[in-house]
Amino acid sequence: MGRPAPPPRPTAATRPRRPRPRPRRPPAGAAQAANNAADTAFVKGMIPHHRQAVEMADLAATRAESAEVKELAAEIKKAQDPEIKTLSGWLTAWGEQVPPADAAQGGHSGHSMSGMMTGEEMDQLAKASGKAFDTAFLDLMVKHHEGAVAMAKTEQSDGKYQPAKEMAGAIIGSQSAEITRMNKLLGKG
Repeated sequence: MGRPAPPPRPTAATRPRRPRPRPRRPPAGAAQAANNAADTAFVKGMIPHHRQAVEMADLAATRAESAEVKELAAEIKKAQDPEIKTLSGWLTAWGEQVPPADAAQGGHSGHSMSGMMTGEEMDQLAKASGKAFDTAFLDLMVKHHEGAVAMAKTEQSDGKYQPAKEMAGAIIGSQSAEITRMNKLLGKG
């Protein structure tokens, strides 16, 4: 008789189903895997530190006499406002709490972070004007920037999260240059 009939072709309904590979979910805590405790400490410390610098810069807009001080303050605010947003985004991605806005106020002792002003220092700065403000602002901002540079150096040596280490490097460079500039305005350089 001839050949046997070929087997029927499988249809979508009769074709054996291959299991689809499921997308792998990152293990719990994977978002944190890219960072370590030093990164978290740096970011949690730098947010209130930057907020206080912005608060100081805002005072300079209306209280400073020197155009150079006003210009410097505007540059500080322009640099640090976006960094605060970036730092806050990292904490959120890591499942960490963003420090509350009032953590920048000196009222929480002010000295828990390197270079932070006390509430009393911030009050005195807010009451000053003219040349007295300029001198106080520059003296306090030098101290403030030195604290930020120290925090950034710790991040570079102990941190793991590359974007935070890169930001730390940028902070060291820009704030060291601003310290030199402020010391010149104070007649110290």
